[in-house]
Amino acid sequence: MTNSKMSDSVERWLIHDSYSFESIKNAENNFQILVKHAGTHGIPVEIFEPKSQPGVIVIGAKVIMGNNQIARYLGFNDEEKTRFEKKIVDFCNSIQAVNRVITEDGKKKVGIFVVLDNKENINQQTFFDAIEKVSEMHEKTARFLLKTF
Repeated sequence: MTNSKMSDSVERWLIHDSYSFESIKNAENNFQILVKHAGTHGIPVEIFEPKSQPGVIVIGAKVIMGNNQIARYLGFNDEEKTRFEKKIVDFCNSIQAVNRVITEDGKKKVGIFVVLDNKENINQQTFFDAIEKVSEMHEKTARFLLKTF
């Protein structure tokens, strides 16, 4: 699929399933879309095609750490922060989630992603299966953070 064709397909699929969404400008991506309520758990999901990887669709969600968790994290020394982030990475790997711990808007977040990179098999069904998978992984990661932190 070409860049515009991929974007058009994603938008068509979202409209077909009655999802409300908005386009976001991001210089790093060919297109980026925010769906405010997606999947079984109704979480915000971002869908984008990185300019560095044409033909790849990334579907992701961010688990935002609570204020008390952020305060505790900020009290950690560098070694404790590294150990904590490794725990998150290990957990995300156990549920087969591509992940990244990020700071955004002054909050610590865990990004959970599914990457669709088999261009021949990117279709409406695999797309919505990936949204469901992100929704489930988001919930599991949020519960993990509540239980372990």
